[in-house]
Amino acid sequence: MNFVCCIKQVPDTAEVKIDPETNTLMRSGVESISNPYDLVALETALILRDKYGGWVTALSMGPPQAEQVLKEAISLGADAAVLLSDRAFAGADTLATSYTLYKAIRNLDLDRPVDIVLCGKQAIDGDTAQVGPGIATRLGFTQFTSVVEIRELNTYDRHITVKRRVEGGFEIVRGPLPTVITVDLGLARPRRASLPGLILSLRAVIDRWDADAVGAEVPKIGLKGSPTWVRRIFSPPLKEGGPVFDGRKDPVPAVERFLDTIVADEELISELFKNPGV
Repeated sequence: MNFVCCIKQVPDTAEVKIDPETNTLMRSGVESISNPYDLVALETALILRDKYGGWVTALSMGPPQAEQVLKEAISLGADAAVLLSDRAFAGADTLATSYTLYKAIRNLDLDRPVDIVLCGKQAIDGDTAQVGPGIATRLGFTQFTSVVEIRELNTYDRHITVKRRVEGGFEIVRGPLPTVITVDLGLARPRRASLPGLILSLRAVIDRWDADAVGAEVPKIGLKGSPTWVRRIFSPPLKEGGPVFDGRKDPVPAVERFLDTIVADEELISELFKNPGV
């Protein structure tokens, strides 16, 4: 079995602040980390490889410093890693990103046929959940999104059964390999790197591919291949709490203030009279 796991380097959202003048993320001094959803995807790939045998390749697109997340993947147990890094990739939206990753996966497939591509359900910096499905569509692979459990992987008949989260509950679905799976946080708990793994990652050589190496068409990558862009980033206004009526010491005044507040709200009174059964 050949597994490819897509990993994105993202800013630690716990530390991210927004520039009030430019409405853009202030990345200076903010630590970059592996996208948590992608680490779950990597852990899933490692578990499946350990159970069924095979090879795990970690794949990332980003600037040279994104090599850090691939070194982490090696320390956790990935067999190989590839960084897609080229100035031409800069500014890519989800459409251009999925295209670039697709071209890289096709290259990997030529050397070792890919059975399962795993991605995090979404990235914590963008939250679009579009890249995984975009890769699946371009590859023509079966796709399963928001997966919380691998129920069965039949390597002989080449099909997989998963449990995925849907609005209002879960569903069990089965489909053929090859496949693209986007994982939810509950699917697996990422392991800690072992000392030998850490030493191996320090010595590991990360392959770097540019646009020419993956055979990407320039009009489809980076800003040129991105029909969407972020117009503005802002923090939602904090919601103020409503009135509090504390009747623990003396309930009568609290009830009176409550009734006065209700009566003063003409819109609410109007709705109550429209729906007397409420």
